[in-house]
Amino acid sequence: MKTIVSMGRGGTGKTSFVALITKYFIEKGEHPLLLVDVDPDQNLGEAVGLDLNEEGKKTISELIIETFLEEGGTTVGVPPPERIENRIWEEGLHEGGYFDLMAIGPKWIEGCYCLPDAALKRALERLTKTYRYVLIDSPAGFEHLNRKMTSKVEDIIDIIDPSKKSFDHVKRSYRIAREVKIDFENFYVVGGYRFRESLEEEVERRTNLKYLGKIAYDKNVEDFILKGKSLLELPASSPAYSSVKEIMKKAGYP
Repeated sequence: MKTIVSMGRGGTGKTSFVALITKYFIEKGEHPLLLVDVDPDQNLGEAVGLDLNEEGKKTISELIIETFLEEGGTTVGVPPPERIENRIWEEGLHEGGYFDLMAIGPKWIEGCYCLPDAALKRALERLTKTYRYVLIDSPAGFEHLNRKMTSKVEDIIDIIDPSKKSFDHVKRSYRIAREVKIDFENFYVVGGYRFRESLEEEVERRTNLKYLGKIAYDKNVEDFILKGKSLLELPASSPAYSSVKEIMKKAGYP
């Protein structure tokens, strides 16, 4: 089992990237996969043609609200993440032919994401042993790194856009991952579809990290997202998909 985390500033295309990686692994026969949507915007399901609500599944945040607020469950005694674990498996995990998916969901109440994060971390520790790959779509910012929801990953891939803030995000993300002692093998940088080719040579010089290439612009991706169509249905000739296949090969995947 290998874990790949996609991260970056908002709007860089990290969710589309995870969807296209999913397509790549499915077509290579590298499954089953576990997709984990840690972004409160909860866009990964739609990107792969799945609506958790329509499937009768709930986010981890929704299950916590039901268990500890609406149903009066206690947080005393058995730790809450352990208490809710079975509900996550039964009510929060969508099980499909090639991939399963779970989402942390938006925070509906005041306070931090501590309890949903802890519940997700515990579920991942129990679930991931059965999958070929675990693909994590993380939120913008650094909180998920600080909270160390995943303590061991193979590859962290930061999607960069053409801005100083994005370059700074990469450097800060790498520093935080090291400081909180996330055990990772590789930290890669990938250019989002807006990233200019003229900047590609600067990536490794400014970040000291390996640059895998740029996701090609593809109008089909925009159209699919606008219409709510699954990116898994993109044609093989899709420029974006072709570029992601090359990026994955450079990262050492079959």
